[in-house]
Amino acid sequence: MTDTQRIHPSYDVEAPTHRDSSPLVPENTVKSDNGDPIQNGNYHHPPTPPQRTIPVMHSKPPKKKRSCCCKFFCWIFSILLILIIAIAITVGILYLVFRPKLPKYSVDELSISQFDASGNNSLSVTLNVTITARNPNKKIGIYYVGGSHISALYDDRQLCEGSLPKFYQGHRNTTVLNLPMTGQTQDTSGLVNTLEQQKQQTGNIPLILNVKQPVRIKLGKLKLFKINFKVKCNLVVDNLSANSDVKITSNSCKFKLRL
Repeated sequence: MTDTQRIHPSYDVEAPTHRDSSPLVPENTVKSDNGDPIQNGNYHHPPTPPQRTIPVMHSKPPKKKRSCCCKFFCWIFSILLILIIAIAITVGILYLVFRPKLPKYSVDELSISQFDASGNNSLSVTLNVTITARNPNKKIGIYYVGGSHISALYDDRQLCEGSLPKFYQGHRNTTVLNLPMTGQTQDTSGLVNTLEQQKQQTGNIPLILNVKQPVRIKLGKLKLFKINFKVKCNLVVDNLSANSDVKITSNSCKFKLRL
């Protein structure tokens, strides 16, 4: 039997591998016979896609009108603040220099010359009140000017009224004022009955004396603007009979200052 020898081709492993130096051609393209288009200058770049412009957002500049208004109000506020500080400093200096004290008032006497209830439900009252005004200040004078008003009330009903004279009260001065007051009150049937009942039950009659007095304060040689003194005196008397001695059993006055 004959042996069959098979010879297979062998490859030289050490032989260099032959590489194709021709450029690679992408898929779906045809290789040109003219060679490399880049080297030949025949290569056409693909069209550049259009660039998208992104809008730039700019912040709005501040409004000039608003800025001017803010500056204006800042100036006004600064000026007002400076004025307030200056006034406060001035008042503080004046207080330290003059040491102001409130005047004091008291009702010393009360005399009634008429207290008549007529048949037409009216009440006629005439009285005289003595008030003592004290100025305890060393360097402050008080000008009592016109426009004053004084009234006597019982149970919130005005019985009579009058006014204070014009005068100047110097430093540490005490002035006694005798003030006549007259008045006529209508529809007083209930008022007279209340007076009589209270006198019988308690033996006392409460009265209120209100004083409103415009004044001007004198600091050294400087005369200030006009202000108002308000005095409220709560009195308790034993009777309101005409031509009889009226005893004041209680007397307290409160003072207020109004610009």
